[in-house]
Amino acid sequence: MLGAWPTQVLRQRKRSLKRAILCFSLIALGLVGCANKKMAVKDFDTANKPAATDANVKRGAKPIPDAEVAVIETTDFGTIVIELYPNVAPKFVERFKKLIAEGFYNGTTFHRVDPSLGLIQGGDPLSKDNDPSNDGTGDSHEPNLPAEFSDIPFERGSVGAARRGAAPAGNGQPALSEEQARNTANCQFFITLNPQPDFDEDYTLFGGVIQGINNADVIMRAPSEEETERPNERIVIKSITLQPRSKFVSQ
Repeated sequence: MLGAWPTQVLRQRKRSLKRAILCFSLIALGLVGCANKKMAVKDFDTANKPAATDANVKRGAKPIPDAEVAVIETTDFGTIVIELYPNVAPKFVERFKKLIAEGFYNGTTFHRVDPSLGLIQGGDPLSKDNDPSNDGTGDSHEPNLPAEFSDIPFERGSVGAARRGAAPAGNGQPALSEEQARNTANCQFFITLNPQPDFDEDYTLFGGVIQGINNADVIMRAPSEEETERPNERIVIKSITLQPRSKFVSQ
């Protein structure tokens, strides 16, 4: 997760669209042995996955960028600048900015890269330690947030909130339904480098990359373990800071 961040996301895309992104479900199953806890990717079954109700999807909203952007400085892969959409996902934008101000993300990593799907994922506080097996399972000290779905499509450069995936009971954890899983966003985030229509109206989209998309491409293609999608070498987020959007975009 976030707590156990979505790890089995869109795995079905490698096998007939059977994977879906950012659900703390279990990429982690093989990594952590805690099926309810990993945030990364869940099995994605478009035929059986219940759709979000219209009441839970914001429709017709056009992203209005916040006055501040999030500037991600990596140790070895340059800078990525993300504009934020508080009119689309106010709760997650507020959370993201709060954690940035606290320095929460400094020293975390992009713990998951998937060039076949086209995404990178980061923001897990557990990625700071020397135990790679728990990467993707961490949350912040703040409570989980409710879904803030919209009909804005996940396109190249979209930034979304990672969440858990539905999971059966096990390892002392209660079962997690798909409806419950949709309300487990916390601190982890992902960037899509390819359009992801399967994520539409099923993950909280809260921002978009406005600079450094090519750096994100390089991160996505970093050598990694095929099964876990964990980079062979740590891709460290040196810092994320809030800076005036006007610095990066001409008015």
